[in-house]
Amino acid sequence: MLAYKQLEDRLAGPLRLGRRPVAVAFRDSPPPGVAKFTGAVPSGCSFWRIAAEGRTFYTVPSDHFNCPVGSYTHNVALPEDRAAELTQALGLMGEIGYIRMEDIPGVFRLPSTPAAVIYAPLGDSPVDPDVVLFSGRPASVMLLEEAARRAGVAAQLPMLGRPTCMAVPAALAQGTLASAGCIGNRTYTELGDDELYVAVPGKDLERIAGEVETIVGANQKLAEYHRERRELLTR
Repeated sequence: MLAYKQLEDRLAGPLRLGRRPVAVAFRDSPPPGVAKFTGAVPSGCSFWRIAAEGRTFYTVPSDHFNCPVGSYTHNVALPEDRAAELTQALGLMGEIGYIRMEDIPGVFRLPSTPAAVIYAPLGDSPVDPDVVLFSGRPASVMLLEEAARRAGVAAQLPMLGRPTCMAVPAALAQGTLASAGCIGNRTYTELGDDELYVAVPGKDLERIAGEVETIVGANQKLAEYHRERRELLTR
């Protein structure tokens, strides 16, 4: 397993991250030595906030039942007595003009239901993550995206929007990508109005970290270049 503490340190400083990156891993059984989540949250992305705050834990499918949209993107079937909640949520979103029903088939989903989902701050991850979620201001997101492109692992997709949770299966399927977030995610995670997400497949993380130093240095030199041009060419 990679030294994830060192990887987090290599990324957090140059990218000026205000929150810890969150490692997400899908497994067929709970990992030994990792505590199960206890309690209840209103959304699947609430687990991102808890992990970013420093906790390491795993969830089982029933922990995700309160979030019908998140359950859909993570291929978790709601129990029979709650199955209507997804239809109700989508009906409300369609009625108020938030989505169109024809948008739904384009939402990314996990290919199968995970028996356990492990969440942790990247540096504390007890297993190799499948996806790592970064949140930060646009300038930080820009650097991470540029490093992914330099590494050749960026998804050929536009920035994703609603629902934010589909960024996880989308990254698994397509590569590193940015997400603008959605109002539900911003409410449940307290993501700032000036922050965005980048989702990185775990298998590509080390390659991207290897390019961050080059990209950060290049941007610093280009900033000087553009400032000089602005002064010279502005009348």
